[in-house]
Amino acid sequence: MWRIAEDRRVEARPQAHQVGGGSKRSSGGNRAAAAGSAAVREQPDSSDPGRSSANQVPSSRSEVDGRLGTMARGGMDRWRDRLALVTGASGGIGAAVARALVQQGLKVVGCARTVGNIEELAAECKSAGYPGTLIPYRCDLSNEEDILSMFSAIRSQHSGVDICINNAGLARPDTLLSGSTSGWKEMFNMDPHWRHPTALPGPQVNVLALSICTREAYQSMKERKVDDGHIININSMSGHRVLPQSVTHFYSATKYAVTALTEGLRLELREAQTHIRATCISPGLVETQFAFRLHDKDPEKAAAIYGQIECLKPEDVAAAVIYVLSAPPHVQIGDIQMRPTEQVT
Repeated sequence: MWRIAEDRRVEARPQAHQVGGGSKRSSGGNRAAAAGSAAVREQPDSSDPGRSSANQVPSSRSEVDGRLGTMARGGMDRWRDRLALVTGASGGIGAAVARALVQQGLKVVGCARTVGNIEELAAECKSAGYPGTLIPYRCDLSNEEDILSMFSAIRSQHSGVDICINNAGLARPDTLLSGSTSGWKEMFNMDPHWRHPTALPGPQVNVLALSICTREAYQSMKERKVDDGHIININSMSGHRVLPQSVTHFYSATKYAVTALTEGLRLELREAQTHIRATCISPGLVETQFAFRLHDKDPEKAAAIYGQIECLKPEDVAAAVIYVLSAPPHVQIGDIQMRPTEQVT
């Protein structure tokens, strides 16, 4: 983490709910903020062999809350009252990320195909007195019309997106040699049970959905002259290595695509001469419902996966998101690869 010279908790203040409320920032203001915050940050010393270059993240919610509170002075203050979009926010990593951002004082649009869980999380955040706001939004990411409609609504009601966190995803146990075509499509479509009649065709939906959200977020930033936005793709260690487990091979292909898209995005942002940043966060085994969906016909096998080692928690990934966003504006974090300490591969 960026080491903090002064501990200061985020204090709650009234939220602006009117249309077009306060998300635009100029690049000049960002440089001034960066100069002011640089005095209280010290980057990890990579020359010190006694210090690990890996990002250390807490595992309990109380530890996360304490860590996130102290990090506000280290760079998160500039994000207060600005808007973040989090896809797949109904549970797991997406819900943890949405909570962490609301705790830091952001307006967060959390989208999913069903929003009951997001509505409950929004009420919980409000009850806890977090300074930000969570706004549930129903969106089927396999349908481009739904995605475009969501960005239009964000534009009209909240001015636009300053942070886009592409989190939604799915895995199915379909191998390369004997897997079903429908199973492969489900992994790209992210929705195994329902398909909109105007949904994106073909086996490229998962990749396209992420790319559409990225494109629309960038255009939102560009039209408002936001030069310090951030696009974060929640990827996977499966986007960096292929395990000798046949049921994960097709899933790995989708995650390698995310790795390539993130680096391609970074290069295009440099060509556009913008300071908008692009980052991958690639966790290993995280204790969510992922394994139970992967092995939906064998819940005992799914439970055993999480019982073998002490896994990452969704809050650990959320802490990594806060770490990335709190980095000084001149620091480009390309990819965070994080595993449970006990995970071998």
